[in-house]
Parts: sequence; structure tokens; C-alpha cells
Amino acid sequence: MKKRKQLKDLISGVEDGIYIMGDGSWSIDQQRYNFQFGGQLFYEIKNGEIRQMLRDVIYQGNTQSFWKSCDGICGKDEYKLCGTLFCGKGEPSQSAPVSHGAVPARFRNITILNSRLHT
Repeated sequence: MKKRKQLKDLISGVEDGIYIMGDGSWSIDQQRYNFQFGGQLFYEIKNGEIRQMLRDVIYQGNTQSFWKSCDGICGKDEYKLCGTLFCGKGEPSQSAPVSHGAVPARFRNITILNSRLHT
């Protein structure tokens, strides 16, 4: 895997893709193997350029094949810390702040669905 310093470098290698920003809905099995995630913002990528905004995007897969499909990551200057007030644990639901940080990454051949059609 080749490390990249900036987001524009990462995107420049994409002919046809989707740029997903932030976190959205999620579903993951008890073993943390199969998953489905959404995001907050979605943009079409064509020929290495971010284009129009998209709606209702989700991606799914299993943990092993997903991480094996990662072929590029940005450098530490693109690091962003994100968080939520809900950890997703407990019955009844509990409120507990959680956070994680990450850099943008590129994944190839991921299953992308239109959530409007699949919910």
C-alpha cells in the first residue's frame, strides 16, 4: 500500500468512485465481521475529481476483505478527530461520549448500495 500525503493525491487515482465523509448509520454483527455503514456527506468522483453531491449511499462488506481492499491512505496532516455522544451499547440505550480519529483512505471494489432502495 502506498502512503499518500493529501486527499487530492488519493482522489487523483480514482476513475469512478464515491467520496464518503463522516459517519452515519451502521449495522455490524456480534463478531464484528459483517457490516453496513453510511456517512454524512457523499460526493461522486469522476476521473480524479470530486463532482456532484450524492444521496442515500451505504457500503457493506466483511472486515477481512474490506481492509484487504485498502490501497491508499493520507498522511497525518489529513487526520481528523470525530465523535458522538452515543456509544451504541446497553439496553436500554446509554449515552456515553466516544471518539476516534482517522485519515482519509481509499478502498477498491467495495459493495455500494442506494439506502433508499435497501432499507
